[in-house]
Amino acid sequence: MEPVTLATGRLLLRPFAPSDAEEVHAACQDPEIQRWTLVPSPYERAHAEAWVTHVSRNAWLEDREYGFAVRLGAQGAEGPLVAAVGVHVRGPQGYEIGYWAAKEHRGRGYVAEAVAGVARWLFTEVGAGRLEWRAAVGNAASRAAAEKAGFRFEGTLRGALDHRGTLRDCWVAGLLPSDLGLPSRLPYLPAVSGTP
Repeated sequence: MEPVTLATGRLLLRPFAPSDAEEVHAACQDPEIQRWTLVPSPYERAHAEAWVTHVSRNAWLEDREYGFAVRLGAQGAEGPLVAAVGVHVRGPQGYEIGYWAAKEHRGRGYVAEAVAGVARWLFTEVGAGRLEWRAAVGNAASRAAAEKAGFRFEGTLRGALDHRGTLRDCWVAGLLPSDLGLPSRLPYLPAVSGTP
């Protein structure tokens, strides 16, 4: 897939570029990003340079991963990097979303706004049937952003997250097109309540 740029009310979401490495490196010095995400710790400049290269054009063209640099600004104006949103392709209908927010831009709803924008694009343009969010149990900020974007909490998966060589329990939530009032390319037949 060719890389795309999206816009929401307050944000510009565009593919990462080598010029983003400095801001990514600065953001990922935050102990909370290192605690809750899979970024290396300590996080060096070379990690940022390799990562923005990895999630740039080739990952898009190979339909493996779609990475967005989330910046303040609308109508083409580009402000500071406030977050990163990444979508991992898990199959023809399945996608997993992950994100982090720069410390100085947290608490303003930017991540939820960006995630909702990416979800709408996935459902309407890509044809996703389901979008999944996972985070280590205890990552309340990530869970709040997912729920604000419309995700429905589905449970806890035991030992399902490999975090630097240690398996951790993780929360999982799902988002379907119908959760956002959008049609689905495939029909959905939910389980009947009380069925084993």
